[in-house]
Amino acid sequence: MSTTAFLHGFTSTALLIMAIGAQNAFVLRQGLRREHVMPVVLVCALSDAVLLQAGVWGMGGVLLARPEWAQFMRWAGALFLAACAVQAASRAFKPAQLLVSANGPGASLRTTVLTVLALTWLNPHVYLDTVLLLGTMATPYPTWGRATFAAGGSLASALWFLTLGFGSRWLAPLFASPGAWRVLDAGTAVTMMGLAMVMVLS
Repeated sequence: MSTTAFLHGFTSTALLIMAIGAQNAFVLRQGLRREHVMPVVLVCALSDAVLLQAGVWGMGGVLLARPEWAQFMRWAGALFLAACAVQAASRAFKPAQLLVSANGPGASLRTTVLTVLALTWLNPHVYLDTVLLLGTMATPYPTWGRATFAAGGSLASALWFLTLGFGSRWLAPLFASPGAWRVLDAGTAVTMMGLAMVMVLS
């Protein structure tokens, strides 16, 4: 039972977390720049672990009982993602900013950590996927099974962000020119604005 719960948590979390989103795009960008990668990876993995634990042990029911919380998070997340999209688009379509973005010094550690925290905790889909969906999947298991489900999910999350953050350096040759960064930032802008629109319309 414990092994089954662990594998269930691992595979379910892996399938959900690999979808392209604002958080993954940010981790990829930091990995390509080799800038504050470990703090970003730690924030993402630890945040997922906390949210997964909350879902497994019943916070999903609390969120369902307080829909106004979800409403606030939806609008706050949409506004934040829209602002990030505008910033990414500005980098992509202004050559001077693009060169600084690709080759120059980036944001401070504090700004970077605050950004990834916002991308994680202001995203309503994190609560829907990690807290509600994964929490519901863990419900049929007994206490020990829920713990191992959460452990499997947390491991999948940690491995994914480690791979995305530190494995992206192998893509560095593809991003040796500003043009490649233009494509990445343009894609990031479209992704984030699309997610913001989905939040507003959902």
